[in-house]
Amino acid sequence: MRILLLTHSFNSLSQRLYCALAERGHLLSVEFDIADAVTEEAVALFRPDLIIAPYLRRAIPASIWSRHCCLIVHPGIVGDRGPAALDWAISERRPEWGVTVLQAEAEMDAGPVWAEERFALPAARKSSVYRNEVTEAALRAVLTAVDRFQGGVFTPRRVPGQAHAAMRQTDRAIDWQAMTTADALARLDAADGMPGVADELFGQPCRLFDAWPEAALKGPPGSLLGRRETAILRATADGAIWLGHVRREEGINGGLKLPATLAFAEAAALPELPLSGWWRSPAATWQDIAYEEADGVGFLSFAFYNGAMSTGQCRRLSEAFRWASGRPTRVIVLSGGPDFWSNGIHLNSIEAAESPADESWANINAIDDLAEAILRCASQLTVAAVGGNAGAGGCFLARAADRVWVRDGVMLNPHYRNVGNLHGSEFWTYLLPPRVGAEGARAIMRRRLPMTAAEAVALGFYDACLATPGFAGEVARRAAELAAAPDFAEQLAVKNARRAADEVEKPLAAWRAEELAEMRRNFYGFDPSYHVARHHFVRRSPHSWTPRHLARHRDLDWKPPR
Repeated sequence: MRILLLTHSFNSLSQRLYCALAERGHLLSVEFDIADAVTEEAVALFRPDLIIAPYLRRAIPASIWSRHCCLIVHPGIVGDRGPAALDWAISERRPEWGVTVLQAEAEMDAGPVWAEERFALPAARKSSVYRNEVTEAALRAVLTAVDRFQGGVFTPRRVPGQAHAAMRQTDRAIDWQAMTTADALARLDAADGMPGVADELFGQPCRLFDAWPEAALKGPPGSLLGRRETAILRATADGAIWLGHVRREEGINGGLKLPATLAFAEAAALPELPLSGWWRSPAATWQDIAYEEADGVGFLSFAFYNGAMSTGQCRRLSEAFRWASGRPTRVIVLSGGPDFWSNGIHLNSIEAAESPADESWANINAIDDLAEAILRCASQLTVAAVGGNAGAGGCFLARAADRVWVRDGVMLNPHYRNVGNLHGSEFWTYLLPPRVGAEGARAIMRRRLPMTAAEAVALGFYDACLATPGFAGEVARRAAELAAAPDFAEQLAVKNARRAADEVEKPLAAWRAEELAEMRRNFYGFDPSYHVARHHFVRRSPHSWTPRHLARHRDLDWKPPR
């Protein structure tokens, strides 16, 4: 069928559905929901058999749903109606939630139901639940609904429902003097990603994101107890919560989501509350880089918010990796975080810098230092366990490891072109062609569409695609087998010999210099495309048009089907 995805943005859920439907032979095109007239034009051009709306912020016009079957992906159970469905469920700590696929009609979320999927709702952030449980349930429900629509015999059923009110900031507000850590954390989790919890820090209005519970430290409720790297600790009635990111409402960086200590210079006056080292803390706390060992394997995780890696984070992770490579282990697993492995350089921190060009340069060099440290590791075999989404430089940073094991369901965007046609670094010119061939490398870097985990393995870019259930356990089992392999010493020797031969043929320094020469032009050259694209991306500027690589129906050579 011809299926039009109508969406507010091409987010992780939209990408997952796009790839899954395309794999099943459907012809896909995407239109961003910019205005009714634009959507009507897209429908007239593409003439879809079916319209699917995975992520909308407003209603589909009657001029479209009255003439075409439009399936809405609603992040709520059957009968749930109204906005902020997932927000309410998380704030109330519901044990179970679901996704409903229903047909668009005049009343919001009240159309006949085509499919539903339920899932156990973890006590986690909305952004994480959306990328994991909601996305997996939505995929199953949409595929069921599409099969039913295509079969032509299914009759969707109408279900009575109850509409809830929109969640206002008064519903999200935190009373730091009276609320427990659990109650405050539920509200912060329900607002994570968007819109955040309206509050104040240092007497300035802001939105709070990226919250972590603290198990040991306490203080006067509401007070700021200290800082650790980029996070600030605030006391509750019975404990404390780490606040990793904030968005100031006013000032030069107003509206920009930033690490808390970067957003507020006043945080420097708070006492530092460091951890004793890289080892994972046995108690709940904020720890963006953590290390643990088992069965001759070192596991190095780095849960950086939204997968963005700032200059400072890259330098600390490089330090942690060098420390880990000095441990008496045989294998190092780079685990990333639960939602993202890495998305490369930190565009928000770059945008907030006095000189974004200088900070871009520092950031790309810092992430290249990390990639080079992984490539030059001679004492262990390295594994990138990509259990969360990855994009741009993060995809190639993973490839710096000896093996890359990726979770089925992870979405990869191994290209830089969507941010002002960046050339990219992280040694991709060295790492990619041997894996996929010169033409394959050019094709990957030219395309601007997402890649599935299975596709990455089929192309030879990554090495193994592992099932979602039990991914961490399977990674640990495989890594332990690798460490215990009787030919481990031979494998390590072969790896080091290959690296030495490559160094003789062309040093890593030469590969890096060539890439960085192109990046310098991106950062400091006459073409401002990167700076313009970065600004619009981090400021969440409203879309003015749908990119042509997504809107197939707007290609110059597109011919409407008969």
